[in-house]
Amino acid sequence: MLFEDLGATYIKLGQILSARYDIVPEPYRAELARLQDAVAPESITDVFASVEVELARPWQEVFASIDALPVASASIGQAFRAVLTDGTAVVVKLRRTGVTEEIQLDLDLLTALAKHVSLVWPAARRLGLVMLVDEFARTLLHEVDYEREAANADRIAANLADIVGVRVPRIHRRASTARMLTVDLAQGGRIDDPQSLAAASLDGAAVAHRLVAVMLQMVVVDGLFHADPHPGNLFLAADGTIELIDFGMVGELSPEMRDELGPLLGAMLTRQIDAICGCFTRLGISNRSVDRDGLREDLGGLLLRYTDRPHGDVGFGTMLHDHMEVARRHGLRLPPQLAVLTKVLLMTEGLAVRLDPDFEMLAAFASWMTAPERTDHGAASLDQHRSGAAE
Repeated sequence: MLFEDLGATYIKLGQILSARYDIVPEPYRAELARLQDAVAPESITDVFASVEVELARPWQEVFASIDALPVASASIGQAFRAVLTDGTAVVVKLRRTGVTEEIQLDLDLLTALAKHVSLVWPAARRLGLVMLVDEFARTLLHEVDYEREAANADRIAANLADIVGVRVPRIHRRASTARMLTVDLAQGGRIDDPQSLAAASLDGAAVAHRLVAVMLQMVVVDGLFHADPHPGNLFLAADGTIELIDFGMVGELSPEMRDELGPLLGAMLTRQIDAICGCFTRLGISNRSVDRDGLREDLGGLLLRYTDRPHGDVGFGTMLHDHMEVARRHGLRLPPQLAVLTKVLLMTEGLAVRLDPDFEMLAAFASWMTAPERTDHGAASLDQHRSGAAE
């Protein structure tokens, strides 16, 4: 409740911390996960005025109409349905007046506080509190910059251009600025709406597998992925195409992270302790010497809980959570990209299970990684781990 009262910056901070398995204990994550950012909409008069400021001309020269009530109203911005003068149905996303200045002031205060606390509290230095605040500031400032969001959407659209069954709505650059973003209206309905499934003549299982394949393509192959895949950002068109919207939050893996990702996920899938331990110690940062034997022992105890259990009895989210908890207990501070990736995979699995109660994320992941048409390093890494396990 305190985070909600403090406004946009702290709502976003709490939402991000709720996914940081490597630094935040479970009771706090569960509470922070309840944060919402619904905010009362601005008046339509103010909206029209803001649009005209951004366009530097009367709004009627670009839009035939703009709905008076927003389809979404959050702490940073709000979105309205509209129609361009050429008849194209679009959504206009408009950043709230003054929110950037409010966020920048909050970030300055958080940065100063983190530096002070790190001087007097050893635990803050071990966690790399200043680095965490810097990363949060970078992420949040990127999210309020709609020109960057448009660039994210264009990059992901280009990466997915040859993938059947997925689409990114077109950006209308002449009606977009750093504070205003205009995109094609997504077709169909929310991906978890039974009416959307019926209109596409698909069952939940088919859509769940298509969704997971799209997310794994972005993560493992492209290294650039949608970082907020909740049902409100995923639509299902009548032709069965999944449409991704809202690219304010994206994850991008460093080259080093991408090199480790295939081996790490493959080792987790095949339950190889030494390989998991090696990946975590290469990826992690610690201000103290890592007890590799202790880490290996704890990972071994963890994996015993999964031994001889079928994929359907092991939740992928639970496995990721448990591994991150072990790393945190051993003082390993993992890259922020890994925390973002973990959140994305957890959200994807949760949605897939909602679409298909019999969905098994681990089985789907193994099938995707070893598909005959796959030639990327992820499949090769998994094959290598399987060969090692057999030996």
